[in-house]
Amino acid sequence: MMTGHPMLTFLKLGGSLITDKTREATLRPERLRRLATEVRAALDIRPEIKLVLAHGSGSFGHFPGRRYGTRDGVRTPQEWIGYAQVSAAAARLNRSVTDAFLEAGVPVLSLQPSASAQCDDGQLQVLAVQPIQDALAQGIVPLLYGDVALDTVRGGTIVSTEEIFLHLAPILRPERILLVGEVTGVMDTSGNLIPHIQLGHFGPTVAQLGGSHGTDVTGGMLSKVTDMLELIARHPDISVRIFSGQIAQEIQRALVDPGYAAGTLLTA
Repeated sequence: MMTGHPMLTFLKLGGSLITDKTREATLRPERLRRLATEVRAALDIRPEIKLVLAHGSGSFGHFPGRRYGTRDGVRTPQEWIGYAQVSAAAARLNRSVTDAFLEAGVPVLSLQPSASAQCDDGQLQVLAVQPIQDALAQGIVPLLYGDVALDTVRGGTIVSTEEIFLHLAPILRPERILLVGEVTGVMDTSGNLIPHIQLGHFGPTVAQLGGSHGTDVTGGMLSKVTDMLELIARHPDISVRIFSGQIAQEIQRALVDPGYAAGTLLTA
């Protein structure tokens, strides 16, 4: 069994949290600044925390991704133009995230996934890990994001932040993964929060999941939960928490206290 790194946390800021996913290329700057400040505060309280930070593409990458069908494959000249546009849009959002975190005093280093990512029929196979490891060793926070990737079968595709986390987790061995979006957590069929999902007991919640508020070409809550449970099945020492970043200081509390009961906890 893999032993998780006791100080390493993967933190994802959902695209729906930092952008308005119903309007193309629309940032939520005040919210982004607050989130960056909360992360800085958490690191001040617990400086021993090692963090890999990532974010979704939100209304920046998903709109051109939907327009050109980039997730499903890139073959025609027009689709390759779309591929380049998706990459550029994702990078524009990443620049804003990078600037916000640097201004808050979080020493982030933006690492572009598409510079090294290689997929095989939509499955991420290769991603440069050494720069991430080196950044962590120097006390820098690697900053990744959902991006395009070359694909041996499809020509090109899009990789989500969750897929990047799935690829990195067996190598970097985080203790926990925090997925922070707009929703409170995972809901049951009556719309009530499910505080804890254990591997093997996921079935009853499936009917309520799937889809996403706004434009999302990489799947909604169903995709997130199934991906993370798949990871937990392989590495049962990793826990995953899905919760809302709309609540002030929720990210700070979750980072500082692993037992803080925000949203939905996924475990083996």
